[in-house]
Amino acid sequence: MTAGGPQRLLMEFGALWWALAGMVSLAASATPPSLKKEYSFGRSFLGLDKCNACVGTSICKKFFKEEIRFEKWPSPRLQLPPINESTYLGYCTDSTESWRPAVLSRLIPHELHELSDRSICESVGREPTCSIEAVLRATPRFQSWAQSDLLLPHLVQGLASPMLRCPSQRLLDRIVRRYTEVTDVGSILMKHFSERDKLRLLYTLAVNQHPLVLQMFPGTEGWPFPRYQGSCGRVIVHAGTRPLADLFGGALATRADAAYQLLHMAESLRTNSLHFNLYYTHVADDMFATFEDGRVVIVDASAIGIIDRLEELPQKAEPERDHTDIFSCLGLSCKRALPCSSVRPSQSIMLLCQHPLPRLLLPQDLQGEARHLLGICADPAQSDWSILAAASKLMDVLRPLRPCSPRLSYRYPECTYSSQF
Repeated sequence: MTAGGPQRLLMEFGALWWALAGMVSLAASATPPSLKKEYSFGRSFLGLDKCNACVGTSICKKFFKEEIRFEKWPSPRLQLPPINESTYLGYCTDSTESWRPAVLSRLIPHELHELSDRSICESVGREPTCSIEAVLRATPRFQSWAQSDLLLPHLVQGLASPMLRCPSQRLLDRIVRRYTEVTDVGSILMKHFSERDKLRLLYTLAVNQHPLVLQMFPGTEGWPFPRYQGSCGRVIVHAGTRPLADLFGGALATRADAAYQLLHMAESLRTNSLHFNLYYTHVADDMFATFEDGRVVIVDASAIGIIDRLEELPQKAEPERDHTDIFSCLGLSCKRALPCSSVRPSQSIMLLCQHPLPRLLLPQDLQGEARHLLGICADPAQSDWSILAAASKLMDVLRPLRPCSPRLSYRYPECTYSSQF
């Protein structure tokens, strides 16, 4: 080898390196724009910038690892949907399962969250951009929460959640024991709750009880609610469903099946083995939805009240002192709830017969007797016994109209052999 051999080899290696680098650069510049990431789960979109005045962070990793996607993803341009929508359809996955439908929803619409945050700052004379967490932490109510290891009835008095209209200790213990936004669940004591955890639980109770009801009464235990999968900031995720309104105008068999399920569901919520009476305070079409197998579920639990049949509290003759504070109005409704004694045993059935059953059971679908029964159970002037009896007879009319099909996997093939279907 000549003296200039090593130098010549170094020059040739350098030229090769620069050539390869140029090829890589050219390939990168030729990448189609559609493959470039054009979205970002910003903290403000999820409401994560407002924590700990939020629901929790249990599913944030899935958002940032792109294991939760919106319905239109993947598409040529992966952009976030409008921030002012309340509910988004999407998909969820993990390392062991394929993509499955999911619903992403906010506690309340984004613009109402903004109004609520502004009211927090105004309550102490601060600028609209103040630290809402600092304001909430300084309130007497939260200071009481921070010092207690048990969630006691006086700690939730004045909150607007329907299920806290007449809270028993057994109900409050269930809220704490089933609260999955903390690392160690299962205890009725809040000793393992940090102040951050306590503020998140209090904030959720004050703004919208919906995610807590899904945790307290999970679908995996037979309750008519979709599976709660977690939260990130002010957005929660639960299993995917189809709106009940999709059934309107469909086959009579499908509509009759949904109507039957709604009546049966209301009765099972009223009388169950846990002795909690879950009742509707109002009813709307978008409260209900269906799974792919035909099951009807409640997808908005914000209007569900709960009475503990084992610990029903006597109504006090003298009015209680006012417990209203800033937490009482975070859902932008400071209206005080009526006493539990005003809840009729037939309340849920009556609301269903007023709406949405008339949307599912059209006049031309029903014989004279069935139309008469629907009218009775929708009439608040009727006695509770008459309303419940009419609903029971209406279920007898609807039962033989229900289809028995492999598509309805939640009750097939049992429906072939059992008269209960």
